[in-house]
Amino acid sequence: MVIKNVKIITMSDRDYENGFVRFNEVFTEIGEMKDYVRTDEEELDGAGLTLYPGFVDAHCHLGMWSDSLTFEGDDGNEDTDPSTPHLRAVDSINAMDRCFADAVCAGVTAVCTGVGSANPIGGSFALIKTYGSKRVDKLIVKNPAAIKFALGENPKNSYNDRDETPVTRMATAAIIREQLNKALRYKEDLEEHQRTKGTDDETSKPDFDAKCEALLPLFNKKNRLPAHFHCHRADDIFTAIRISKEFALDYVLIHCTDGGIIADELSEDAPSVVVGPLMGDRGKPELAHHDIATPRILHDNGIKFAICTDHPETPIQYLPLTAALAVRGGLSPAEALKGITVNAAEILRAADRIGSVEVGKDADFSLFCGDPLDIAVTPELVVVDGKIAFSSGKLAVDSNE
Repeated sequence: MVIKNVKIITMSDRDYENGFVRFNEVFTEIGEMKDYVRTDEEELDGAGLTLYPGFVDAHCHLGMWSDSLTFEGDDGNEDTDPSTPHLRAVDSINAMDRCFADAVCAGVTAVCTGVGSANPIGGSFALIKTYGSKRVDKLIVKNPAAIKFALGENPKNSYNDRDETPVTRMATAAIIREQLNKALRYKEDLEEHQRTKGTDDETSKPDFDAKCEALLPLFNKKNRLPAHFHCHRADDIFTAIRISKEFALDYVLIHCTDGGIIADELSEDAPSVVVGPLMGDRGKPELAHHDIATPRILHDNGIKFAICTDHPETPIQYLPLTAALAVRGGLSPAEALKGITVNAAEILRAADRIGSVEVGKDADFSLFCGDPLDIAVTPELVVVDGKIAFSSGKLAVDSNE
């Protein structure tokens, strides 16, 4: 299929004032209309519209807390054990939750979704598309996409009522360190067994440990699985960095609410940050410095960030509006769009497939008549993996037959 006569914002090295995109499951050709060669494939005339990459929510819980349900659809926190790295988001995601359709209708084509923050180590996240199948296995872009760690109030509150560890920030950090050290020892024992296998000095293979196995990708030198740290308050942010340095983790700071007031310190470490949700109140003590100016301050200090909804904290369909709030907080519109496209893809280590309009990348995009950061503007067309996922019905198809 071809979309022609359309302005293209690629979020890459160049844009097109009047161009076309040719695609199947991926983009196969992008260019100016003066270079367009008509074939016998279907065409959509996008005159007056602008094409953007599919929006990416870098942190949410889509499908983990099903819409309109209580306990029956609450599958995000296994708060019976503070260390559960072996839990996998894909075993909880309900791909038939109607919020997937809400995401598509807003132009959100990919999300990193997973466990909540009740446990110091919660489990894995998955990067998935929001359209294409009722079976989550067919939506996967990366699985696992990250291991979730949590610091601060949430783990404390989860276990304080039961008088179980952790009830302090010290204990939360200690649980994380203990499990990471166990995983490292497990890794060393596996490597020693493999090194000595078949020799007179052969060591016994360690007993299978599901928790340690799940953490091994964090230590893969060639392709480290990212560690996503839930952290709001400044001291928790610094604890996340401290632990990450101790274990040489490839880390991402999730939420980073106090990031604006410690941006000068953070710039020394140049972390990747997923900030948000920006749409919400200061509903607990560690949100005291919640500020829509945080993305602008991070940007001014050279810190790469994405913007998230933390769905269902902010409903997934309002991802573009949260980016608009960052603009209201002083960020440029171009940088706000990066926060929900290419920056999000890069932070999720998936920029080879999503986040920009480039030949060879997944054909995920939306067509807008107007500014996508305008509260009154919604997409005219949304395409995921080359398939029309949503259409307003206003675009005419020319089959050229």
